[in-house]
Amino acid sequence: MEAITSLKSIQLDALRETANIGAGHAATALSQMTGSTIMINVPAINVVRMEAIPSQFGDEEEPVAAVMMHMLGDLSGRTLLVFPKPAVMRLAELMLRRPLGSSTALGELETSAIKEAGNILSGAYMNALSDFLGMLLLPSPPSLVIDMSRAVLSSAYAQFASDPDCILCVESEFMLTDRAQSLRGFFLLLPDPASLQVMLRALRLA
Repeated sequence: MEAITSLKSIQLDALRETANIGAGHAATALSQMTGSTIMINVPAINVVRMEAIPSQFGDEEEPVAAVMMHMLGDLSGRTLLVFPKPAVMRLAELMLRRPLGSSTALGELETSAIKEAGNILSGAYMNALSDFLGMLLLPSPPSLVIDMSRAVLSSAYAQFASDPDCILCVESEFMLTDRAQSLRGFFLLLPDPASLQVMLRALRLA
């Protein structure tokens, strides 16, 4: 953990700019898919321990929806795109071009739409990071988990032999200009220990 927290502000700024590029690509793709104007802002990017993450999502007793993907290629680990459940319902309506407030449950169609949105968003962030680091990053097919935030994170960590050293957390704000509404979500990058060291070496050379 000490290695990642020792990153200089210029390196974190580079990661923030990379996340902004990914957000811009994701906004374009989502706008085309939904027929709505969507802007995505990246207000914060942090490197934190697992125990600090749930409180950033809001009330820990409220469920969240997370699109999980394995990260393959030159780096390995997991990515999560996390939304509070009310926000993910609005995102499903947007993807399915339904009126605001018309969806009350995540059925098969809604689940499929959220997975596709997660695929677009996570893929855009990973492509931007891939270009920045000069490495090949490939996403696996997405899976959707709905549970309390701590349980979702525990599920993501279950793939590791030991806890990853850190989580890169990109807070994103989705502004739906057609509906005068904004949604808050989080992109989490959980590299395995070996991949973290590769990332750190690349960042220090950047």
